[in-house]
Amino acid sequence: MLSSSRFNTAVKVRNVLLISLTLLLTACGKDAAPVQAPPPAVSFITVGTQEVGSYSEYVSRTEAYKQVDLRARVEGQITKRFFVEGEFVKSGKRLFEIDREKYEANYQEALANQKSAQAENLRTGKDYKRGLELRPNGFISQSDLDTLASNAAKARAAEKGADAALKNAELDLSYTEITAPFAGEISRVRYNVGNLVGPTSDPLATLLQDDPIYANFQVDETTYTSHLQAFSDENAGQRIHAKPNPSEVTVSLVLPNGRTHKHLGVINYAGLEVDASTGTVTLRAQFPNPTGLVRPGLYSTIVLESAEKQSVPMVPRYAVQESQQGKFVLIIDAENRVKSRNITVGRSISTFWVARSGLSKGDRLVVEGLQKVRSGIEVTPIQKYLDTKTGALLTQDQYDAQLADSQPANNQPR
Repeated sequence: MLSSSRFNTAVKVRNVLLISLTLLLTACGKDAAPVQAPPPAVSFITVGTQEVGSYSEYVSRTEAYKQVDLRARVEGQITKRFFVEGEFVKSGKRLFEIDREKYEANYQEALANQKSAQAENLRTGKDYKRGLELRPNGFISQSDLDTLASNAAKARAAEKGADAALKNAELDLSYTEITAPFAGEISRVRYNVGNLVGPTSDPLATLLQDDPIYANFQVDETTYTSHLQAFSDENAGQRIHAKPNPSEVTVSLVLPNGRTHKHLGVINYAGLEVDASTGTVTLRAQFPNPTGLVRPGLYSTIVLESAEKQSVPMVPRYAVQESQQGKFVLIIDAENRVKSRNITVGRSISTFWVARSGLSKGDRLVVEGLQKVRSGIEVTPIQKYLDTKTGALLTQDQYDAQLADSQPANNQPR
């Protein structure tokens, strides 16, 4: 066992060491600086511009260039069908055949009646001619000559009636074969082989041609009248045309999925009067539709854009946020601090909006990391680029590779 003096000495030494260690740790704590997190990284693009004209949008509905209901013109049973539902058929192609037996018999009967009438007409004509030769010598009475003349006239009339009956029989026989009046796509059938059909039946099928395709839309009477007045002022003394000049306006068709039809159209018809119930005038635009992408009956949007254009900033739709004060975007200033910027937008083009106010070309627009930043904080900006067709973000390497494949137009937003 330790003596009492040695034990007290050991306790004193331990206490001195504990006090020294505590003082050392306290001193170290006072000298260490707090560790600060780096500014959050966000991706940005440089706002670009595009040439855009003044425009108007109208709700429209597409319509086939040609459409016809195929109907039976004679009564009978369908014996043959020569097409597959939904296929493209050429003009003049046989589509249906109705039982021909009855109509062939009628045709043969009418043909025989015509030949008989022709023979009778020939015979009575000769008799009348001989009577005319005998009458001056008194070998035939005037009464008999009149009878011969009457018989010849009746025979001529009978031949004409037989000709008409033969023509009708020939038409009825031709109606047993239903053909395509023009090239187009054919719908599903409503009557199949074996069904009895006739002139009062519903259409057997529908044939339509959708290249080109029409889009009908309505313009309010105020806009319509303003257009006519502008045309009248520019072309004094000329007849006013309701259809805009293709050199002054471009006509686009926006499909229900928001994508724009790649072919531009022309307005080829304008209504002659204002609808009194709606106060609108119907216009019709025509678009090429070589692939059949645009189907008849689609609700779509007609965009009329002036040929005179101006350069305007474009903003990706996904970079735009909305608050109670309206739409806004986040901008990175020269000190790499985030600033909120209220904007107003116009028309939508592909995945972009036209920025009518609030943005300028060259602004650094935040496009990724929107949720982790707020106005006023400092950030680490990372440059990104836009695929102008899809709106997808590209890195520097991806953008350079895209440029190598095809140089984008100078007016495309970047």
